[in-house]
Amino acid sequence: MVVERPESRNSFMHTSEFLFFLFHTDDLLVLTVATQETEGFRRFQRSARFFNYKIQVLGLNEEWHGTDDKKTAGGGQKIRLLKSALEGYADRDNLVILFTESYDVIFASGPVELLKKFRQAKSKVVFSSETLIYPDRKLESRYPQVREGKRFLGSGGFIGYAPYLSKLVANWQGQDSDSDQLFYTTVFLDPEKRESINISLDHRCRIFQNLNGALDEVVLKFENSRVRARNLAFDTLPVVIHGNGPTKLQLNYLGNYIPQIWTFETGCTVCSEGLRNLSSLRDDVLPLVLIGIFIEQPTPFLTPFFERLQKLHYPKKRIQLFIHNHEEHHLSQVDEFVEEHGEEYRSVKVIGPDDHVENADARNMGVDLCRQDPVCEYYFSIDAETVVKNPDTLRILIEQNKLVIAPLVTRLGKLWSNFWGALSADGYYARSEDYIDIVQKRRVGLWNVPYISSIYLIKGSILRSQLTQADLFHSGKLDADMAFCHNVREQGIFLFVTNQQNFGHILSLENYQTTHLHNDLWQIFSNPEDWKEKYIHENYTAALKGKGIETPCPDVYWFPLFTDTACDELVEEMENFGQWSRGDNMDSRILGGYENVPTIDIHMNQINFEREWYKFLLDYIAPITEKLYPGYYTKTQFELAFVVRYKPDEQPSLMPHHDASTFTINIALNRVGIDYEGGGCHFLRYNCSITAPRKGWTLMHPGRLTHYHEGLPTTKGTRYIAVSFLDP
Repeated sequence: MVVERPESRNSFMHTSEFLFFLFHTDDLLVLTVATQETEGFRRFQRSARFFNYKIQVLGLNEEWHGTDDKKTAGGGQKIRLLKSALEGYADRDNLVILFTESYDVIFASGPVELLKKFRQAKSKVVFSSETLIYPDRKLESRYPQVREGKRFLGSGGFIGYAPYLSKLVANWQGQDSDSDQLFYTTVFLDPEKRESINISLDHRCRIFQNLNGALDEVVLKFENSRVRARNLAFDTLPVVIHGNGPTKLQLNYLGNYIPQIWTFETGCTVCSEGLRNLSSLRDDVLPLVLIGIFIEQPTPFLTPFFERLQKLHYPKKRIQLFIHNHEEHHLSQVDEFVEEHGEEYRSVKVIGPDDHVENADARNMGVDLCRQDPVCEYYFSIDAETVVKNPDTLRILIEQNKLVIAPLVTRLGKLWSNFWGALSADGYYARSEDYIDIVQKRRVGLWNVPYISSIYLIKGSILRSQLTQADLFHSGKLDADMAFCHNVREQGIFLFVTNQQNFGHILSLENYQTTHLHNDLWQIFSNPEDWKEKYIHENYTAALKGKGIETPCPDVYWFPLFTDTACDELVEEMENFGQWSRGDNMDSRILGGYENVPTIDIHMNQINFEREWYKFLLDYIAPITEKLYPGYYTKTQFELAFVVRYKPDEQPSLMPHHDASTFTINIALNRVGIDYEGGGCHFLRYNCSITAPRKGWTLMHPGRLTHYHEGLPTTKGTRYIAVSFLDP
């Protein structure tokens, strides 16, 4: 006969243990109090179901009167509810009842182990134990001394036979707001009551692990597709894990793994649970989403940001846009996007720099727009520095069906990301043990974390229920994102981050300057991948592999290099600078002050682009040079790199000459037949001409000795080329 093993789906149960389970776990009942079905409560229930615990919930949907356990010693309501429930079990001599918290508790093992450890304690009632005394330190001297283990009682979890638990609470006559911890402590510290009820403490954390005061003792233990919390101080494997006091975040961390939520063998076992399927819905009935876009500081690549927004796989008529632009610098880009695409969306609201709305207030406005709209099902917040590469991101997050969830985005090549795995004592960043593995996707799953930022999705229903406060983005001296996460956590709402797919990355804003016309050109150091995407031709990678390279003349190579955008912005940058040379031989910009073959040009160093241009040459010209000229290894050193302008009435052509270089690149920056007519390059030794240069393509040819060449006349319009004399 094949029977599912109750202890754990992945654990082995011996025959004797299995028979014990069949005949004895009916004598175990778990009682807990939960007035609301919070995410913590649902986590508790899931862990109980995983191990087949029988649960009875007390007080569900009842108003909570026990005050806030985080601030005062409340909890008397739990005793009242327990006392009432025990009336139905007082005559069940063999019934073992576990009473435990639920919002901040998870099970790490099943009923067989729990009952075994309880009976080994040889007491009628066993309470959890703690390192710290609470709520009255003056009672410390009355506690019995212990040789080993924790000395003080914890009321968050205890187990005992039903009649003895009834006896334990029989004399309760307190108020709901009174302290349950103090009541149970008083009973325990009374020697007569302690002996008559036969109460002991779980000093070595064999059954219960309270995390408060014990964080350094507890680690995760991975073994044979199972995960346990191990107490290093006593070398025990507790069954019930309680994140009491200020240890909720540490419990969340353990709860990412226990019980068997994630293991090295199985990966994530819960990532497919409770999903919301959108595939069967028509576009016109998909959830309505309000997207909040925040441009809070000068941000590179903003136009590509809006282009990616346009490419989201989600119907625009089911999207409302709220845009907060704090920067005068970006007014034209925002206005251009709204003018070109605003009517495609259900609605668009823009708050600009003239409105003088600061970051946190703007974020509150965005959230409130969704909160006040009963048909707004989701609020999707995106900071402009977030590069959303996956067009399915919004759909994926909605389908995960969490109250608050963020996609993992990182800074390329860095460990910096949009989540924190832990918090320091003062509420700032701390690195969790698994942070690097999650960022580098060595652990893939769905992670309950204390902090998310940059991009996240919130259910509209939760904004209209638990997150009704008007000011979510202020809390003391915390910045807006930290305040938001703090306020959400305070409501018992989990913050999830998923790294199950590749979603994108976050731009570096550290060195972004706004002193140029096209400032993104200068981002090759800070954001090299985004620079490449915007400025390097889509077929360059193929050319690097030897595909699509043409040889129009002997030892002259021709291949795609720049995008149209790169060409246009470089030309516009030069024209904006405007200080073109006169095209005569006297040139103070070069060493010696004399130019043999002058052109009308602007040097890269004149617009402070020399360093960036060298980086471009090193990253994109050097690799292809080494393939095209085997055995030659260039460092792409240059003395002259410049943009040349040819006009019929200014300088239409260039006399025959050798370049002062080992090799030269000549990039066409505009289109023949559209922007100009004529032009081109003629190599005299080979009587070979290129008369139709392609925009964004570069010619690469030797400079000295063999490739004597001239610039052919431009007969109409204006021709621009970018030239570099390499390895002079």
